[in-house]
Amino acid sequence: MKQWLHLLLPALLAASPTLAQTTPAAPTQTATKGTGRLSGRVLDAATQKPVEYATVVLLPATGTAALASTTGDEQGRFELKNLPAGSFRLQLSFVGYTTRIENVTVTGQLTDLGALTLATSTQKLGEVTVTGERPVIESKPDRLVYNADQDATNAGGTASDILRKTPMVNVDGDGNVQLRGTSNVRILINNKPSAMLSGNLAEALKQIPADQIKAIEVVTSPSAKYDAEGSGGVINIVLKKNSLEGTNGSVGATAGNRNQSLNGSLNAKRGKFGVNTKLTGFRNLYPYRSSTTRTDFVPGTAGGERQVLGQLEQRSVSENTGKGGYGQVEFTYDPSPLHSFTLSGNGNQYQSSSPQELFNEYRQTTPSAPGQFSLDTLYSRDIVQQFQFRNYDLNASYTRTFGEAQPRREWSVLAQHTQNRNTQEYSLDQYHAADVQKGPLEYQERSNNLARNTETTLQTDYTHPFSPTSTLEAGAKTIRRTVSSDYSLDTLLTNVHPDFVRSVRRSNAFDYNQNVLAAYATYGFTLDSVYNFSLGARLERTDIQGEFQGENGRFSNDYLNVLPNLSVTRTLGKPGQTLRLSYSRRIQRPQIYYLNPYVNQSTPSSISYGNPNLSPEITDSYELSYGTFGEKTSLNVSTYTRRTGNSIEEFNRYNEALARTETTFGNLATNTTFGLGLYGSWKPVKGWDISSNINTDYTRIYSAALSRTSSRLNGSMNLNTSLKLGKVYSLQGFGGGWTGGVQLQSRYAGGIWYGLGVKRTLLKEKADLTFNASNFLQNGRAFRNTTETDQFRSTGTWFQYNRGVRLSFNYRFGKLDSGSQRQRRTIQNDDSKQGGSKGGQ
Repeated sequence: MKQWLHLLLPALLAASPTLAQTTPAAPTQTATKGTGRLSGRVLDAATQKPVEYATVVLLPATGTAALASTTGDEQGRFELKNLPAGSFRLQLSFVGYTTRIENVTVTGQLTDLGALTLATSTQKLGEVTVTGERPVIESKPDRLVYNADQDATNAGGTASDILRKTPMVNVDGDGNVQLRGTSNVRILINNKPSAMLSGNLAEALKQIPADQIKAIEVVTSPSAKYDAEGSGGVINIVLKKNSLEGTNGSVGATAGNRNQSLNGSLNAKRGKFGVNTKLTGFRNLYPYRSSTTRTDFVPGTAGGERQVLGQLEQRSVSENTGKGGYGQVEFTYDPSPLHSFTLSGNGNQYQSSSPQELFNEYRQTTPSAPGQFSLDTLYSRDIVQQFQFRNYDLNASYTRTFGEAQPRREWSVLAQHTQNRNTQEYSLDQYHAADVQKGPLEYQERSNNLARNTETTLQTDYTHPFSPTSTLEAGAKTIRRTVSSDYSLDTLLTNVHPDFVRSVRRSNAFDYNQNVLAAYATYGFTLDSVYNFSLGARLERTDIQGEFQGENGRFSNDYLNVLPNLSVTRTLGKPGQTLRLSYSRRIQRPQIYYLNPYVNQSTPSSISYGNPNLSPEITDSYELSYGTFGEKTSLNVSTYTRRTGNSIEEFNRYNEALARTETTFGNLATNTTFGLGLYGSWKPVKGWDISSNINTDYTRIYSAALSRTSSRLNGSMNLNTSLKLGKVYSLQGFGGGWTGGVQLQSRYAGGIWYGLGVKRTLLKEKADLTFNASNFLQNGRAFRNTTETDQFRSTGTWFQYNRGVRLSFNYRFGKLDSGSQRQRRTIQNDDSKQGGSKGGQ
């Protein structure tokens, strides 16, 4: 430990004066050293929930010069040390709450002030409870929080729309989610995984209505308590929930050209029992068109002018529609203040249909006339792709606390069972002509893939405080995963066969079992009320068994990983300023999206499939961040680096025998990223909030296997602003863009997005009517990408019709009483690398 202190403390001390100058500091009076100590806990006055990271300042009996200051932890606890005896004033503050000043007396010993409550800026109990209004985005020492329920432009949208406006998060044209330039990010719902997110993530995010989302939390440096998830960090989607005494609920409806939905919730709590329910039905429309041009080169040619083998041109038009529903019910039972039980379940069903018209033309070079091309293949296809997802989660938990005598001591036991059933199928009719259904029908094909993912988790966690400034957290966990994929394909050559024939080579069954055993320990302590240390490690063992049908179809793998992490936070002289240095090692196991060997051949010249032999990624991450927040401004600056030595990368190759490109995945590269992030917010006047996030990073991907290096400087930014006009109207605006990104063999361009919204409260603040318009200056936007290998060069354009307008109505009913809201533990499975937008894999 002393070696760490000798290395880290001088660096932090040297850096802090420079960074502290970014915000003018108020005059600080140095108090005479003493032996007195003050401790306490800051709670929300209405919910009794901890106010995380509240600012605590000791003031003299008269005057405003601070004598000492600190920041509370995530449980609202704080302690001031080395105080002189006497009478003083204690000031408690946090954004969104009314500042409280309390008269205190300091003795020569520890004085525990107990629970100190802060009232929200606006609070009203009655038929409808309106909580204090927080800023749209909050900066906390270990995370950024986007309070989606404070953003009027979200009404009637989806989780994908909200993530696009979240700091450090980018959602591209295909719906793929990136956090600070990497897609290696785990997305949770209420701090636990969900079966609905384990398959096609881009489609799943469209199923979560924005009206049910309270906030998005972004954690870039998770501690060992989290599963050893990927290099990017954790995105937690917090759904709206109420645990106050009484009964309340809401109903809502949205009509628009892209989204339509109906949703409702009903919550009740009486004494020891509580229930929370949600139900939603929705429909989405996402039409698009695309075009691809591919140039194939003669194998073996390299450097300079390569000899062209042929050229492919493809065009397609699609009307992608989706519909489904989501439901949730949660029961809570609190027999005493020391014991809490929770039982919950949720499920969803989603189905989409993508009718597509495809034009395909391939021309080969003429050997006798170099530079000239002759027609080789010409056809059109009428394709119908359909996806269906059925998922459910069952959760149970028990939490034991130990009263005011040991307020931070806690033991919990949790269990979770999830199941995901995904069906992907397509059928196509191929015509020997350039126009669909104009030429003779020459070929038909139909394919079906049934994929299942079942997961059972048991977990226990224990927190033990050794003193007011030191805490040990430890736990153990087991995860059992069973994945299967049964896929088949039938073909029909209309002039050869009378009926469909099973293609044995393109049909198979795949079973995959993964068992994980994990244990962790984290020790946190404070030195001199200035330095907060967190030292931890996670030990994980993984056993894998897989099997295909047929001979030599079995495979297995097992590995043991030790995953350390370290975090050091220094509270600077001015209240609300912190400097944080962190290191973590993470493992990212590939999920079924990457493993599923099902071959999607709806477009024969460009197929894709998974790789069941993938190994997990191991990533080392480093981050240095500075944060400060006050009543009207906040600022967070971070610099970071990530290195993944066996990165899972998508790669493309040209199959000369079948004249097609094949896309799959492999542990092919070393992926290194250096980045700088900046977030700031400002309240120029009462009722007006402005916030902005800027992120830039340099990514370098090197593959020895492919003898290839790809690199790029990337950037993204967004801007959000909200303005209240009196008591009933509010305006919201947002916008942003990104420059694009790089993969091992591909580069893709970025884009911009923007929107405006106006909200009016009705019926004595029981209802809201919100109108939103997004990307309204043009009907859509083109996203371009380029893929280049030694064998071919491909350029593609994907045009998304994203102009959207919607009108949403939401009505709240019921009555709430002031009561307590308990913290409840939840399972967090963050260890699997998730898929993007390519359906069915």
